[in-house]
Formats: sequence, C-alpha cells, structure tokens
Amino acid sequence: MHRRDLRGLISRPTVAETYRFRESIDQCVTQLLEDADEALLAEIEPVLTLGLHHEQQHQELLLTDIKHVLAQNPLYPVFEEALVAGVADPGDGERGRPGSTTAATTSVPPQRFVEFDEATVWIGHDGAGFSYDNEGPRHRARSCHFRFRTGSSRTGNTLPSWKRAGYTRPEFWLSLGWTTVNEQRWRAPLYWVERDGAWWNFTLSGFRPVSEAEPVTHISYFEADAYANWAGARLPTEFEWERASSDLPITGNFVDDERFHPIALLANGEGPPSGRSDGALQQMFGNVWEWTRSAYLPYPGYRAGPGALGEYNGKFMCNQMVLRGGSCATSRNHVRATYRNFFQPEKRWQFTGLRLARDLS
Repeated sequence: MHRRDLRGLISRPTVAETYRFRESIDQCVTQLLEDADEALLAEIEPVLTLGLHHEQQHQELLLTDIKHVLAQNPLYPVFEEALVAGVADPGDGERGRPGSTTAATTSVPPQRFVEFDEATVWIGHDGAGFSYDNEGPRHRARSCHFRFRTGSSRTGNTLPSWKRAGYTRPEFWLSLGWTTVNEQRWRAPLYWVERDGAWWNFTLSGFRPVSEAEPVTHISYFEADAYANWAGARLPTEFEWERASSDLPITGNFVDDERFHPIALLANGEGPPSGRSDGALQQMFGNVWEWTRSAYLPYPGYRAGPGALGEYNGKFMCNQMVLRGGSCATSRNHVRATYRNFFQPEKRWQFTGLRLARDLS
C-alpha cells in the first residue's frame, strides 16, 4: 500500500489519457443502462446512486489534494484567483482578490452559547431519500443539558493567546496528541507560516495574511480538543451536533459557490444564508467540517451489508473521530444533518474546524 499522504507525488496520466479513460467508463455505463431490463435496473440502481454520491466525495478530496500538493511548492502557486479573501462575499457575485479585504473584522458579530435542555432525541436518517448505511439505524439517544456555540471558532479566537500557550502546554492535550505535536513540530494550523511577526495562510487563491474573522481550519482533532480544553469548554458529541442542526436549512458556503475557502459572517447578515433566521446558530453547514468528540462507531443495530458495498463505511469504524456539517469543498446537495464524516485524529489536510460546547449542571 502506498502512503496516503504521499499519493500526490505519484506520476499521473496525461490529461488526454484521463479523458479517454473517463469516456470509456461513460460508454460502459451508458450501454449497461440501455441494455438492462427492469429486474437488472432494480438491482443496480442502489449501486449507481451510491456511486454518484461517492463521486462527490472524490471531488472534495481532489480539491483538498490539489491544495496539499500546491502547498509543497515554495512558490505557492494560485489555483483560482477569483476567491473571497476578506470577511464575506457581499452577495452580488463579486469576489475579492488575494490579499484584499471585503469587510473589517469589527463587522463580525460576537459569538455566544445557545442552551439546550436535557432530552431524549431521535438520531440517524429517517429513510426518506439517500443516506449512507452508517447514518442508521435511526435510534433514540439521551442528550444532557448543554450549551452550544453559535458559530465555528474563528481565527481571532485562537490568536494571540492560544498561539503563545496552546502548543507548549501539555496539560491541554491528549497524550497521543501531545506526542504528535512534538513529533510533527506543530506550532499552528496546517498551511500557516509566520513571517516578520505576522501570520500568513496558504489558500487556493495563493499566499495571503490570516484573517482573524474567518473560521479556523485545517486543524486536527487533537488541536480542536486541546483548544476546547484551553477555552474552558469541550467539543460537542455528534448527537448534540445533530440535535442542534436537525431543523436548520442546508445553506452555507459550499463548493458550488467556488470560493474554496471558509468565510466569516457579517454582523448585518449579508453573504450566503448560513443558519437559522433568528441568528441563534450560524454556519452549521458548509465552511468547515466540525470535529466532534464522538468516536466513529456503529449505531445500535448497525450491521454492514454483504460484499464490497458493505465495506464502504463499516470497515473504517476504528480509531477515527466523527465530523459534521460539510465544508467549502463539499457539494451542497451532498450534506445532511445526519451525515457522518470521519478521519483519524491527527489529520489536518481537510477543511476541518471546531465549534465549542459546554456542560450545564
């Protein structure tokens, strides 16, 4: 097996060869659909549907792989210049240029905590429309009294205090996380570089100053958990996250908008819709995948199906943590409140961030 973090360095087919391969696959699938009778169509329809959703996952991974590969280049090449580079898109289709700012940090609304009472709630997909098998079976879960942050943790929340203390204080870190920090020499989120006392960030629009108004991204579960400890809070469970988001529209900053980078929310509410109309919870979907404190495990009654399709999710239920909500690299129609993403706790190359929670006695 080839190391996953080095797969971007493998020699690749030419563009012409790639198109020829794609055309051959399209021809085979088209021929299969044209020749299939009703019985065969009924058999292959679930497989084709799963394949289409899996392809959306590939598209997201391609974008994050492109960013990771470009970041290895000391010239920091630009993937797409027409990206938002400030606080938020004003909503008229115009986007900032690299290094520009579309709004001041002071225009970003303050974040607060929303309170949720203790309750028994339904968790998991209800069976209406497509879902992955790991989103079920639908079951009841007990949700204790807790508070949930109205927005993802912003870069401004992490600097400068967290930078001075966070990566040098072992008491905030899980043991394995502290080992990873020292082995990998982490001192900031992935793609951050300090120059002349200022922090810069590599984005798909190139190298530019870090915006304190944007959600922090490209952090591991270890960093998210340590920051929550430092802030006197914790990460939410995936059940708390799903409960909080279950009645929200799937709106936000997705790959469909072609920003390819998280954006902040303006105090006046301008920019893409991102949460409840009352402003209680914002940017639950899109922008950054949010780490939860839940290990990626099967729901009660879950059993992987037979054959290769049964290996799609079930075989990964070990040593991984659940993320929720989608990111700026995710397709809008790919995300649901019940969607369970998962990565190993040290991974940072996806657009991953966090949202704080607190217990109430």
